Amino acid sequence: MADNVLVIVESPTKARTIKRFLPSNYTVEASVGHVRDLPQTAADIPAALKKEEWARLGIDVEHGFAPLYVTPKGKSKLINELKRKVKAADAILLATDEDREGESISWHLVEVLKPKAPVRRMVFHEITRAAIEEAIDRSRDIDMRLVKAQETRRILDRLYGYTLSPLIWKKIAYGLSAGRVQSPGVRLIVERERERIRFRRSVYWDLKAMLFAPDDSARLRFEAKLLSVAGRRVAGTKDFDSTTGELSGKTDVLLLDEAAARDLEARLRDRPWTVSEVTQKETTSRPSPPFITSTLQQEGNRKLGLSARETMRAAQRLYEEGLITYMRTDSPHLSSEAIGGARSSVEELYGADYLSPEPRQFTSKSKEAQEAHEAIRPAGATFVHPSKTSLTGKERALYEMIWKRTLATQMADARKLQVSARIGVEDCIFAASGSRILFPGYLRVYVEGKDDPDLALDDKEVLLPDLNEGKSVSVDSLESLFHETKPPARYTEASLVQRLEKEGIGRPSTYATIISTLYERGYVRRQGSALVPTFTGFAVIQLMELHFHSLIDYSFTSEMETALDEIAVGERDHLEYLNSFYLGADGLKEQVNRREGEIKPEASRTIILPQLDDGTEIKIGRYGAYIVHHTSDGEPVHASIPEEVAPADLSEEEIAQLIELQKNGPVPIGEDPETGLNVYCLVGRYGPYVQLGEVTEEQPKPRRAAIPPDQRAAEISLELALKLLSVPRTLGSHPDTGKDVVANVGRFGPYVVHDGEFRSLKKDDDVYTVSLDRALELLAEEKKGRGGRSRTLKDLGKDPKSDKKIVVYDGKYGPYIKFGTKNISLPDDKKSEEAVAALTLDEAVAIIAAGKKR
Repeated sequence: MADNVLVIVESPTKARTIKRFLPSNYTVEASVGHVRDLPQTAADIPAALKKEEWARLGIDVEHGFAPLYVTPKGKSKLINELKRKVKAADAILLATDEDREGESISWHLVEVLKPKAPVRRMVFHEITRAAIEEAIDRSRDIDMRLVKAQETRRILDRLYGYTLSPLIWKKIAYGLSAGRVQSPGVRLIVERERERIRFRRSVYWDLKAMLFAPDDSARLRFEAKLLSVAGRRVAGTKDFDSTTGELSGKTDVLLLDEAAARDLEARLRDRPWTVSEVTQKETTSRPSPPFITSTLQQEGNRKLGLSARETMRAAQRLYEEGLITYMRTDSPHLSSEAIGGARSSVEELYGADYLSPEPRQFTSKSKEAQEAHEAIRPAGATFVHPSKTSLTGKERALYEMIWKRTLATQMADARKLQVSARIGVEDCIFAASGSRILFPGYLRVYVEGKDDPDLALDDKEVLLPDLNEGKSVSVDSLESLFHETKPPARYTEASLVQRLEKEGIGRPSTYATIISTLYERGYVRRQGSALVPTFTGFAVIQLMELHFHSLIDYSFTSEMETALDEIAVGERDHLEYLNSFYLGADGLKEQVNRREGEIKPEASRTIILPQLDDGTEIKIGRYGAYIVHHTSDGEPVHASIPEEVAPADLSEEEIAQLIELQKNGPVPIGEDPETGLNVYCLVGRYGPYVQLGEVTEEQPKPRRAAIPPDQRAAEISLELALKLLSVPRTLGSHPDTGKDVVANVGRFGPYVVHDGEFRSLKKDDDVYTVSLDRALELLAEEKKGRGGRSRTLKDLGKDPKSDKKIVVYDGKYGPYIKFGTKNISLPDDKKSEEAVAALTLDEAVAIIAAGKKR
């Protein structure tokens, strides 16, 4: 091998890890992501090309869809340094990630750095000594088919977004966008909301008994539910039509109302109850396959509460630290090394009885599986136990989840005994069911999460006493239960990823970016863990469905992914495909040219919802959605819709309240005894709030306070309004500085603040009564971020000019500087523990100044 070998990877963390396994004559440098990309703004376009019409698009369509690549801002210094090291190298190894994007980065590096020394590509799916040494031995040329597939994806995304987005700006509102994968993703969420709008609630009743066997010494109580009356099955949720609220009519069922249920309850309570049938069945369940990208994102969301982006960022760090295999993969296949590592760990920790009789192997159900060639698992032949790592927080939790799931794949099946009993009382039959784990097998290690919290996890036991046919049982309690059907559940990030994968929309490696884009564009917001479409998202999908339906058709998007896969293996010509997509007879450009004039802005800004009467409309304006109600005298009334209100939750009653409030103008709910000012309850863009006094020239911003989500605006009393308006409260002066200590309520809840230092109040603290002593106690505690994720790494003191504190914290995305109330990311070369420890106040001030310029 050459004397001086330069290895280039994407990130400093990966560089540090890979360096441990290379000889001393190898130098490792990081490109810190891409070194070239399409222009993001007009300022990025080179002066010589600014007058070219195609330059803003960044794609020269007339000359073979040639992309215009530019160097991202701030990268010039790094590229010059890489060029210097390339010139000094005898050989160059490009060790970027093994997927298409990694291949593309390697190609761009060659194009930019123009090395004269030999260049080879080294590919590995884990950062271990064995994998790195094998990758060097099996180095290859850059695969231009993968590069072309990635470049075609980038060009398609640019053509789609830059052609449709300006049209949406003109027709709805500036700043909105469409995307090849993002728009079908929004459509899924909007369609689910429409299902909720069409949903009609149904009500039904049944009975639940808590029973016990008189001869059972443990007096084990078990649950039994009413199954049938006089041979007719009692109606349940699945028997109703969700769009009409009526019984579906497919089967003859008995619908109980409250009166009938309570009559049955009274009639059956003291009657003899007898077991009429008992069936037992032994079942086995097998472990789920090891993680691929999509299932890792789903379980990260279900089990750990992480977003798809947070999951992938944490997984990226675990990979770059050499703890797991490559995290962008469609394949659940395990290498013989992985199977051996898992089986040895299982035997060591749980014993040979817990091993599956034969090694388990898994294959992909997807024909398009194309990224890496192995599942996501702990790296190496010997898996590092989670307790033996130095990981903390979500990285530790995610690694432990991956470790457990991989071990579970090589463990014995779980065996359960399922027991079903029928209990008769007069002409009614009640059903009871239980399960007992005979052998836990893989459940000893891993239980898969569920999207529906009402579903029992697989490792839960439901025990029944010994029951035999003809045996009498006694009633401990019997109650009538009211039920109402539920609308279809909104997507969570986990269930959306599952649906995207099922429809073939995008690829697992792109899901985190897709979902993040939906939030950033304001098309979707979180409500708990649910994804709720905004009215803006509704409007964009409505326009696309009416005028460009084929472009958001799920099969169309899936076929595009298939075409990219075919380009990646050389089965399709990328230029022919781009020509067909963009310039064909029914291509994107022709569709937009043909239909743009037909699209009326006023109609595009008007949202069609079935709960609106003839005189009411919902429109999208500069500051969000609002109601337009046309009164009998012809004067329209405009009323803002609070951003927290979901389209399916905007009831006719709420619409009427918003219109009435706007029509009548603000009416005071009382008078503040201290100031004599009127107190109002109002509704704005961000929801209902209380206000002290009116807006005047002298007082353009009167004191306001948001109404808690669990309070109805119409029911706010003067006493509660004054309490809400009492914050911010000045509690007194800090003994060390003499500056005020203040209690207030913010976006993330109640807090106390002193001199720019914030601390959240604890569960038992009340922002309206918290004392100065308690506030000082909280302020003395070590700073923690939301969820306890941030900790102080270094207090650098105060900025000499502004007197603001400068502190380095370890946050959810790594170390950062807090300067007053602003957070500033540390450069990659300053994020290591050694670099943070050596960081000076002057260096931090320079980083802050550079951050302000960006």
